[in-house]
Amino acid sequence: MESGMTVKVIAFVTVKPGHEDAFVAAARICVAASRAEPGVLHYDLWRETEGERRFVFNELYADDAAVQAHMGSDHFKAFGLAARDLAAARPQIIATQAVDVAP
Repeated sequence: MESGMTVKVIAFVTVKPGHEDAFVAAARICVAASRAEPGVLHYDLWRETEGERRFVFNELYADDAAVQAHMGSDHFKAFGLAARDLAAARPQIIATQAVDVAP
């Protein structure tokens, strides 16, 4: 991935039944801290409407360096440890680059 180009990351996490509230509580801490990181342009958490157990992180970074800094942050590592016990499977993470995006 070229540095200097905006990066969109979409991550899907399926949570174990009955662990949704604990996941949201842990995720909110990570989301708030992530939004304050330099290079993070957009960082939101969504919940799938069907089934209500799959969560979607919608993230936008200034460049690949910002993605790497995020992944190395203490709050991201702490969230990863917490989520590992709450998730039903490994997260599905997709990194993308803009092709045709409205300003």
